[in-house]
Amino acid sequence: LPLGVGAPEVSHWLMLGALVAAALGVPDARTHVASRWVFGAAVLALTMAATPFIRFAATSRRFDATMAAALGDNALDKVSADVRSSMRLHPLAIGELFGHVDVGDALVQRDIAVGAPAGVPLTVDVYRPRSRGSYPIVVQIYGGAWQRGRPGDNPHFARWLAARGYVVFGIDYRHAPAFHWPAQIDDVRLCLAWIRDHAEEFDADTSRVAFIGRSAGAHLALIAAYSNGPLPARAVVSFYGPVDLTESYAHPPHPDPIRTRPVEEALIGGTPAEKPEAFREASPITYVRRTLPPTLLIIGDRDHIVEPKYGARLRERLAATGTTVALLDIPWADHAFDEVFNGPSSQLALYHTERFLAWAMASTAAPITPIARDR
Repeated sequence: LPLGVGAPEVSHWLMLGALVAAALGVPDARTHVASRWVFGAAVLALTMAATPFIRFAATSRRFDATMAAALGDNALDKVSADVRSSMRLHPLAIGELFGHVDVGDALVQRDIAVGAPAGVPLTVDVYRPRSRGSYPIVVQIYGGAWQRGRPGDNPHFARWLAARGYVVFGIDYRHAPAFHWPAQIDDVRLCLAWIRDHAEEFDADTSRVAFIGRSAGAHLALIAAYSNGPLPARAVVSFYGPVDLTESYAHPPHPDPIRTRPVEEALIGGTPAEKPEAFREASPITYVRRTLPPTLLIIGDRDHIVEPKYGARLRERLAATGTTVALLDIPWADHAFDEVFNGPSSQLALYHTERFLAWAMASTAAPITPIARDR
């Protein structure tokens, strides 16, 4: 799994290695069979490693069209000049591939206690701009199959947003299998209530809120955005989040690197046959019954954990209700592609995510009130 996820995201380094190997094989290629094999293998490796970059321009144009269709051709017209000037100029910066992404400067406060349901302490990490003001909120929820992770995960992304005028709250929740559903979403709502009550202390504006999550965190972010809670969202961003737990249990992926069924059983505390209502309630697609907050879905077409077909199904359901939704499917990417923050997939996702958030926060419309959740 790490190789499948990581190889496309470090493909520029693999290309360099293949070029070196090809160069070493060239001098003796005419006289030595082994050198010819080395040269041929290097050329093949170079071609495979170049795939993300061969496809990048067309994919980027397609994403631009998708975003324009969802948000409008002039989506950024209402975004302030200061915000626009801080955005990435291009979806891919070659220099960052071989170095790092300059995330900027931000104030960071870690391990702020927010509560202790069932005796389990929950904390929040806060990333915010250094200058005083009133800034929109991004609530970030970590992934980890609902069994691991911490609020400090994905710090580069949080710092990036904070340096560009957002207050980012990395929140916490209790883990399976010690705690079953709905403990996780209850904890998310507990943290959201804490943010609502303490937002002024961090120069955060509770009228401009977006949720973002990755994998299991995206699953929680979608449900939190689509159901009633203490902090209504203007928008939600899902990075490769599970959509329909009942369906994914019935038809797990092949190969199945994390063993989907035991993971879902650990979350719910049983099988769909034993707890059908819990599986239904724990599926974001269940909540799509009316217009919901604008949604950005980012997935990898090679995802071996949350198959891309589920993102497509959620997009179709949301579009049918009139919800603003955009689905960006990265052809070469696997699950958790943005763990390599400076990789091509992460850069492409970051470029469009910050534009989506800027558009959502610049909107003058009030947050959409979601449906009440069923229990």
